[in-house]
Amino acid sequence: MPEISAANLIPENFNIRGTTADIAGQIGLIWELIRTPLIVPLLRVAVYICLAMSLMLFFERLYMGIVILLVKLFWKKPEKRYKWEPMRDDLEIGNAAFPMVLVQIPMFNEKEVYKISIGAACNLSWPSDRFVIQVLDDSTDPVIKDMVEKECQRWASKGINCRYQIRENRGGYKAGALKEGLKHDYVKDCEYVAIFDADFRPEPDFLRRAIPFLMHNSDIALVQARWRFVNADECLLTRMQEMSLDYHFTVEQEVGSSTHAFFGFNGTGGIWRIAAINEAGGWKDRTTVEDMDLAVRAGLKGWKFVYLGDLQVKSELPSTFKAFRFQQHRWSCGPANLFRKMVMEIVRNKKIAVWKKVYVIYSFFFVRKVIAHMITFFFYCVVLPLTILVPEVDVPKWGAIYIPCIITTLNSVGTPRSIHLLFYWILFENVMSLHRTKATFIGLLEAKRANEWVVTEKLGDALKNKSNVKGKPKKIGFKIGDRIHLLELGFAAFLFFCGCYDFLYGKNNYFIYLFLQVITFTIAGFGYVGTIVPSS
Repeated sequence: MPEISAANLIPENFNIRGTTADIAGQIGLIWELIRTPLIVPLLRVAVYICLAMSLMLFFERLYMGIVILLVKLFWKKPEKRYKWEPMRDDLEIGNAAFPMVLVQIPMFNEKEVYKISIGAACNLSWPSDRFVIQVLDDSTDPVIKDMVEKECQRWASKGINCRYQIRENRGGYKAGALKEGLKHDYVKDCEYVAIFDADFRPEPDFLRRAIPFLMHNSDIALVQARWRFVNADECLLTRMQEMSLDYHFTVEQEVGSSTHAFFGFNGTGGIWRIAAINEAGGWKDRTTVEDMDLAVRAGLKGWKFVYLGDLQVKSELPSTFKAFRFQQHRWSCGPANLFRKMVMEIVRNKKIAVWKKVYVIYSFFFVRKVIAHMITFFFYCVVLPLTILVPEVDVPKWGAIYIPCIITTLNSVGTPRSIHLLFYWILFENVMSLHRTKATFIGLLEAKRANEWVVTEKLGDALKNKSNVKGKPKKIGFKIGDRIHLLELGFAAFLFFCGCYDFLYGKNNYFIYLFLQVITFTIAGFGYVGTIVPSS
């Protein structure tokens, strides 16, 4: 067999020392040489894979859409499906009618929101001698630690059992703090634990509405409430997040609860049965989604979960692009990494039915946590633009237009008030799919940033307070590293080139979508997304 060398592939008239025009011509010659035997087959395979993933996501969304419609029309409310009785004061036994509840509030340098969260927890409508507020402060700033401790002491002086807890190091981050919190002696009397992140504000009747599900149903381990957002109207970034999260709560969590009594714990705004936590193996810090990890392990033990869509907890969305990117990295990388670690454990489990295993592996993990990110990025930001440069490869209209439109329409049901933002939401989700896909691969491969944990920055009333300060307005700080994002700008340039080529030579008019996507990538690339925090 004759040897193949570079000389066999490169034309004899290729000249690397010519003018720019000559070099461009030679590159064009190389492109024509490799396009038919190499690029076209590879791109066709990529299109087939993307179409298959698109169909998987389409049928998953369609399935959930049908189920949620049936749930709204015919399913009984959770109070009717499970045993539930309202909490009432008992004159004979007094406060003993109320079980002991632990309320955990994990914190890390939460200067702007610590008062709100502690105050909301301390104002819960529950006998003061039947619940414990446990503030788990991992703050590294001594000034903030002192402020949080004094706030706990202030509430303790009012007769609220508010405990301020610190530890020697931040090992395990949030999971480590929650695990350490359950080890204290006074916790052994508590049957249930409610968890609220530092920006969450439960309504006073939260425990009275949720605890009865756990009291009267011994097989229920978790009651999860819905998140509502106090700053959803702050900027366009928060509106986009509201649309995505409302779909998650309105559809995904409701479907999982109604059909399988299983869903992923959201990490906050929920109440656990402490016995279920212990049986599942307790909190683990092997991934950045300790909440999902615990939920899956408890589900494999046969425990059931209940989602209450009408029990809502106020919270705050990250309003800076930097904070949002870190959060999305954690939320995308963690589930992929957990899937890698637990898939065989789920397969081998003998306590749950086969149909539930299929649901957890295929729907919960594979389609929603892996496929959904990859199809959004690869198909609409890479493969589809490349087919413009290689007209021999055709993408059927049902895959390029019809299915994405149906999926998008199904995604919009969670936030009807933002239906007019739907088109921009698509463009913005495509930009974020770049980071989510990268994070998903990092999680699946357990690469360097797989266990990176960056606490999501909360602004609380910081911006409002700064805007009310009298005097000369401060200049907005500009840091190149924070404001210039080369990945986004690089894809903007690539899509702009593809759009121009389609405008000049194409036949499908994809350039309309591509130029709009270029604008969105460029805006994100220069950091003009979300709230710009003034430098102090």
